[in-house]
Amino acid sequence: MSTATRRSALTDWTLVVPLVALVALILSWGRDLPALGVVLVALCLAGAVLAAVHHAEVVAHRVGEPFGSLVLAVAVTVIEVALIVTLMADGGDKTASLARDTVFAAVMITCNGIVGLSLFVRALRNRVAVFNPEGSGAALATVATLAVLSLVLPTFTTSKPGPEFSTAQLTFAAIASLALYGLFVAVQTVRHRDYFLPVETERPADAPDGQGGQGGQGGQDENEDHAAPPTARAALISTGLLLVALVAVVGDAKAVSPTIEKGVADAGLPNAVVGVIIALLVLLPETLAAVRAARRGRVQTSLNLAYGSAIASIGLTIPAIALASIWLSGPLLLGLGPVHMVLLALTVVVSALTIAPGRATLLQGGVHIVLLAAYLFLAVSP
Repeated sequence: MSTATRRSALTDWTLVVPLVALVALILSWGRDLPALGVVLVALCLAGAVLAAVHHAEVVAHRVGEPFGSLVLAVAVTVIEVALIVTLMADGGDKTASLARDTVFAAVMITCNGIVGLSLFVRALRNRVAVFNPEGSGAALATVATLAVLSLVLPTFTTSKPGPEFSTAQLTFAAIASLALYGLFVAVQTVRHRDYFLPVETERPADAPDGQGGQGGQGGQDENEDHAAPPTARAALISTGLLLVALVAVVGDAKAVSPTIEKGVADAGLPNAVVGVIIALLVLLPETLAAVRAARRGRVQTSLNLAYGSAIASIGLTIPAIALASIWLSGPLLLGLGPVHMVLLALTVVVSALTIAPGRATLLQGGVHIVLLAAYLFLAVSP
């Protein structure tokens, strides 16, 4: 099969799958699915994830970095917020901590899982992963500030009992989150855009074939480097299909969530595991896109995706939840417990040490992956 034929087949596949996944969402919405139905929806969900990654890369190639990373991060987060609000509206008191659990899971998955996998994959191929510490450091500082303001402070405030904000405090947190998010986007895309562009590096002279040589972008895919950007029409089609695929991802995740909730309850696991699973499903497109970018030498793109997703997750979710709390009944638990605060603090410290040099090895990637594993294990066995 020729390259053109393979490309045509892939394009056809990525056109059809989001639409099929959307049809599956429509047919399964609000229904109790049998076991076979759950399996079929799960397959559509997996296909939609892969299609979303493809279309995100097409859009990213057209608009360039860091706009490409921003497109996927914001699109996924907006729909994630809609999913959280929908589940909270339907779930009553039992979903009081769903926003906290999902947002914190997103922070841990992005800052440890996506960052760790990206660094590990790149360092495995090229010994050292190189990125821009100015841009990544600014993004990490924003993540840490948003996480503390929205997820740590509610545990210590005294206006309301329990890990809750009062109405005034929640309003302040929402406004601060939106302001920080808007400022970060302005810095990333306009004021200091060069801080968030992939770094050109020299590869080790003794690197294996395909990874060695001087110059270049750390083993970046040469075919993609020299390929012409897609046309405006192709990028517009991919943008539409990306949105369709992401709607299908989140909607199909919601369709299988009753099965997930039942499985979690039957296994005797904490209810917070539901938020973790939802975050894992929703962040799959970004994870795959980040790892693929790292393999091609664009570690900065991977970090843009990771930290940008974490910032968007908090910066858009908290204001949305604050607005939704006007009509949502029941408490809104945002404050983290001691174990999760320790994990958050350790993540921030380790991330700062990873980002500061602008270079990372297998060790740094492995440390972040272990931190994610610790979080997942403690979520199941608190």
